[in-house]
Amino acid sequence: MKVTLHGAAGDVTGSAYLVETDRARVLIDFGMFQGGAQMDAKNVLPSGLLAKRLDAVLVTHGHLDHVGRLPLLAKNGWSGPIYATKPTLELAAIILKDSAYLQLNEAARDNRKRQRAGKEPVEPLYLDKDVEETLPLFQPVEFHHPVEVAPGISAFYVQAGHMLGSASIALTIQEGGKTKTVVFSGDLGPSGLAILQDAEPLRHANLVFMESTYGDRDHRPVKETLAEFGEIIQDAVARKARILVPAFATGRSQQIIYHCEELFCAGTVKPFPIYLDSPMAIEASRVYLRYPDLFDEEAKKLNGSCNLVRNHECVHPTPTAQDSMKLNDVPGPCLIMAGSGMCNGGRILHHLKHGLWKPETTVMIVGFQGEGTLGRMLVDGKSPVKIFGEEIAVKAHIHTLNGFSAHAGQSELLKWFGHLAPSKPQVVLTHGEAKGREPLAELIQKRYGLKPVLPMQGDKIRL
Repeated sequence: MKVTLHGAAGDVTGSAYLVETDRARVLIDFGMFQGGAQMDAKNVLPSGLLAKRLDAVLVTHGHLDHVGRLPLLAKNGWSGPIYATKPTLELAAIILKDSAYLQLNEAARDNRKRQRAGKEPVEPLYLDKDVEETLPLFQPVEFHHPVEVAPGISAFYVQAGHMLGSASIALTIQEGGKTKTVVFSGDLGPSGLAILQDAEPLRHANLVFMESTYGDRDHRPVKETLAEFGEIIQDAVARKARILVPAFATGRSQQIIYHCEELFCAGTVKPFPIYLDSPMAIEASRVYLRYPDLFDEEAKKLNGSCNLVRNHECVHPTPTAQDSMKLNDVPGPCLIMAGSGMCNGGRILHHLKHGLWKPETTVMIVGFQGEGTLGRMLVDGKSPVKIFGEEIAVKAHIHTLNGFSAHAGQSELLKWFGHLAPSKPQVVLTHGEAKGREPLAELIQKRYGLKPVLPMQGDKIRL
């Protein structure tokens, strides 16, 4: 048996692992690389991937860096099964359709420039029709129910606590008269993440592929973040402020709504309107509502005891551009949540242009902001900033909350691995840059006497 890494090896995007035995070939995730032109160039179908039979694809969760290249398989004639939990498949469908739409627009924009420069046009990585050919391949699986996915390979899914439906996958592999267990952590969430059940431990493996995104540090405690969140909301309500929140559509948006509803139900603040100004976030929220059985006990209790949560009375979707424009005239207190999460596109730019120059506006940054993005400029206190070519003075109250990460920090990664350590598995650290996985590797070796492998793209791991 061997596993070839086709992504997330030395970086944090493009997750893809090809498992090959004497009887089967199975792909674990097939995500998109993200992070600029250099990363975009890696978004290809690896040479030889479909040259032999590929029996199945298994998906850990629906984020683009884990599912974004799936349509390339259908585009190139593959028609095998893609296994994942039901909510993962529903969220992946939303994310892939959005990806195809954005790629088409980006290619059209680039081609206008290329035409003026006398250059050949470029093609999108895939089109919506490729996504539509991918979706019928989706096969739902249940947590804790083993499923045979290929000759001699069965898969067992457990909660990963990262987003709705996210899973760690344990493969039981029969080969040469022996049985081996290979575990793929997927992206692990922190304990206590709003709405979601915590990551479940696995207790035996011969080989572990483990994420290491934040292997170098722990996040700010959730209690501290929520205390600050509550203070910001109370201050904004007292000032009758409009609260602008740039947020990622899947996961973070639902999390912020939940924490607002917690404050409403506790009587901490009087309920105010929450405008969900993102078609993608609206669709993702509907998926969340269909799976209350996957919520954690705290969310189930709140849902059962508070009508505001059960009926989401304060949440107002604004799906159309016309609905979004009407929000310019909505008085505070209110909260407007829109994409994109780093303020580098989408409807949030219009709201920031309309509100940043007003001292009565509150802006709440609740996610990582990449270098060069408008969100990062706001975090760094820059003023004025340019939006749609116009200079806008920043007089709004800008707040940065760093404790809402959906990834486990160093201590929780070690705790998760601690359940597997007694079985003395071979350890492979992936989905992490050097600054994340090297410190985690040192701690694993020091604490458990196991020396992790730190592979790069194209490397093969043999058991």
